[in-house]
Amino acid sequence: MLGLTFAAPLALAALIGLPALWFLLRVTPPRPRRINFPPLKLVADLIPQRQTPARTPPWLLILRLLIAAALILAVAGPVWNAGGVGAGGGRSALLVLLDNGFPAGHDWRDRLRVATDAVEGAARDGRPVAVIGLADAPASFEAKTPAAALERLRALVPRPILPTRDAHLATIEAFLDKNRGAGLVWISDGVAGANDTRFAKGLAGLVGDMGAALTVLRADRPPALALTATENAGKLVTHALRAAPNGRDAGVIRALDQKGLPLAERDFAFAADATEADATFEMPVELRNSISRLEIAGERSAGAVVLQDERGKRRRVGLVFGGTLDQAQPLLAPTYYLSRALQPFADVQEPRGAKGTADSINQLLDNQVSVLVLADVGALDEKTTARVESFVKEGGMLLRFAGPRLAAGNDPLVPVRLRRGGRTLGGTLSWDSPKTLAPFPPESPFAGLTPPPDIGVRRQILAEPDGDLPNRTWASLQDGTPIVTAQKRGQGTIVLFHVTADTTWSNLPLSGLFIDMLRRVVALAGASAPVQGDAARAATPVLAPRVTLDGFGALGSPPASATAVSADYADRANLEHPPGFYGPPDGGISVNALKPDDRLKPLDIAALDGARFGSLAGAETLDLRPSLFTLALLLLALDTLAGLWLGGFLRRGGLAARLRGRPAVLALAGLVLLAALPARPARAEEPPANRPNGIESALVTRLAYVITGDAAVDEASRTGLTGLTQMLAARTALEPGEPAGIDPAKDELAFYPLIYWPIAPNRPQPSDVAIRKIDAFMRNGGSVLFDTRDGLTARPGGPPTPEGAYLRKMLATLEVPELEPVPLDHVLTKAFYLVDSFPGRYATGQTWVEALPPAAEGAERRPARAGDGVSPIIITGNDLAAAWAVGRRGEPLYPVVGGDQRQREMAFRGGVNIVMYTLTGNYKADQVHVPALLERLGQ
Repeated sequence: MLGLTFAAPLALAALIGLPALWFLLRVTPPRPRRINFPPLKLVADLIPQRQTPARTPPWLLILRLLIAAALILAVAGPVWNAGGVGAGGGRSALLVLLDNGFPAGHDWRDRLRVATDAVEGAARDGRPVAVIGLADAPASFEAKTPAAALERLRALVPRPILPTRDAHLATIEAFLDKNRGAGLVWISDGVAGANDTRFAKGLAGLVGDMGAALTVLRADRPPALALTATENAGKLVTHALRAAPNGRDAGVIRALDQKGLPLAERDFAFAADATEADATFEMPVELRNSISRLEIAGERSAGAVVLQDERGKRRRVGLVFGGTLDQAQPLLAPTYYLSRALQPFADVQEPRGAKGTADSINQLLDNQVSVLVLADVGALDEKTTARVESFVKEGGMLLRFAGPRLAAGNDPLVPVRLRRGGRTLGGTLSWDSPKTLAPFPPESPFAGLTPPPDIGVRRQILAEPDGDLPNRTWASLQDGTPIVTAQKRGQGTIVLFHVTADTTWSNLPLSGLFIDMLRRVVALAGASAPVQGDAARAATPVLAPRVTLDGFGALGSPPASATAVSADYADRANLEHPPGFYGPPDGGISVNALKPDDRLKPLDIAALDGARFGSLAGAETLDLRPSLFTLALLLLALDTLAGLWLGGFLRRGGLAARLRGRPAVLALAGLVLLAALPARPARAEEPPANRPNGIESALVTRLAYVITGDAAVDEASRTGLTGLTQMLAARTALEPGEPAGIDPAKDELAFYPLIYWPIAPNRPQPSDVAIRKIDAFMRNGGSVLFDTRDGLTARPGGPPTPEGAYLRKMLATLEVPELEPVPLDHVLTKAFYLVDSFPGRYATGQTWVEALPPAAEGAERRPARAGDGVSPIIITGNDLAAAWAVGRRGEPLYPVVGGDQRQREMAFRGGVNIVMYTLTGNYKADQVHVPALLERLGQ
């Protein structure tokens, strides 16, 4: 398959005329001869013979033919596609398979470029194209026009999950069955997905059976990095992962709080040929519990982010033993077993130098423990009892273990009434044979744990039967006797194990189940939701998504496909449950892209032995037209110099002698040289106080516009926002400062509520730094007004204008919300004036904003609707700045195009509404404004 194609191959027919050009260029007039003209030798010095034309030198003839050939080839639009991706497949359909899981986020722009080149290559051959993302939900598809495929490609974004490629085999088979002999291009991330062990083998079988041609493009080594985190001996251990050694051998892991502020950083480095590197965070428990997010710095991927919820926080647990000093010995005291079981996930504290049980409890409460554990503690004095009760009601957790002292006392700090007196140990019951635990009920916090059959309980404290006992029972023996009970008191919880924390009454403390039960009990400390086991908790709670990660690892609103998870969800994220935070801020859970024990593995494609393989770098398509035009220009300059040399102008006494004494000619030559020098991009002059990053921008509300580098466009933006600023000062209570011209890649954007961005298609695309800063600006509440200024040339349903195509390409890597034309009941139409359109210099263009959620069925109709916030993006084509632009005396600078005499006035009103909307949000949609709006609307 040839790598060279032409956009206009018919232009190559002009090469046939090169032989004729050869004969035309062979003849050239003779070199002019200087003849002195003295009056006395007029006739003698004349040459009477007739001169005949001379031949053009062969090297000059070849040079001019090369110029003609270069121009003809440039007009033909040559494109070099080294990999031949998307081209040369006849008229058969092309299917582009794009891995769009989080491993593709690192080099997503490169993958989009390669996919775009493949679609454009198919367009040059007139082939229909289909595009699917292998991390999206499988759905039937069909080949469409390349233009539609490009639109689909621009809509693809990385998903914050591992791709599930196996799920797409059925739809790929259906497509190949309809399009026999089709071509397939798989742009792979090189990382094994979630349960996709059959994909490579299944795809190889489909390609062979359907007569298709498969090309696999991937990076030489998978560049993606990922992150997981685990607890180990009280430390937070993070694991940096990669599928294979890829040259990215070191990096930094950052710990951030809920506001995104850094708390700590740790370096990591992969050993030679290693795919895992650890970094440990040892921090005070207060700082440790403030961690909300762990991330690999600079890695734009959801897989490189670990979100920490309440389950990941270390609780401060205080242990108090009610026994004597001689009983508080290792392997004997209950606190020994408790501290060993709690240390992996809690910060365990024991009193030091305390005198008595009451002093120990007060000391731990002074240390602000989250969980207070009392092991065989009997009755307490009234003051200590009152303080413990207050601790529980304010959200603390009291965890108690039975023993002889608790059995003999009369203590109100228990979840159920205990049976006093009776058999052995004053109310404890002995059996001839130990009893085992019954399976945990589904409403218990221990649901999902499996009691080992070898656990035996020899003694326990009995609970008095009553109507509330079943609702307060978390665990019981096989005969139904409660073994763990709990009760909600105020904001806290009291939990009682009806056995001791050591091995005197049971062997439960020697089992792994004991650790898991304590882990779940401690995790409930501080939970605002009702404790499981109460009557109100008949089933596992369901938590709705609050904020979720996108494929680049940025938190945002949950997608429409996100669904709720159960409170005990512990699996990796998927399409229905994307990574993010679920439930209320103080009692929710986090879902991450990877489980703590997940590891990245390289994709096994050994089954694709008949496929054609290539790299992403080698698949780049190169447009040769600029190079050919540059070559032709250089050859023309060389031809000019050759002509001057053959004419004698470059010899001594030639051109310099002729120009000597001619100032006008020298001045003209100087002007030509100055014009040839590269001009600096024109920049609209700004007042000294109007520096984009100056203190003036932080103290005064001002509008901003993006400096494009086009002098005319920038001047229109400056004068337009100046006119709008004057109008705001005259008609509203706002007194804004002079508008600021900014460079998004260099200047701070947080000073400005609204940024006006005119589209200048003749200027280069903004840098990736500028795009990312604009993305962060919009996510943090700012609004950007994009003006394509093509309202006069754009046609609904027609091909995109150069301005529209430029904007689409610029927004391709931004997560733009769903847009809609401004509806008549949008709060933007009533933010200050009552308007129904937003004209500018043109009135035919459409204005787009973020789509509002549909009105609830049966809800009261309001004259103004709004979403949860301000639309981060507004798009128009009406050239608003030109309509707002005024001169120094307030005169309009540009004419408006339209039949409405009040078009400029309506443009100003629309501009005022846009500014007031970005500053005040959706307050006009509040119920309190409804009567006034209805009165003004005449309803």
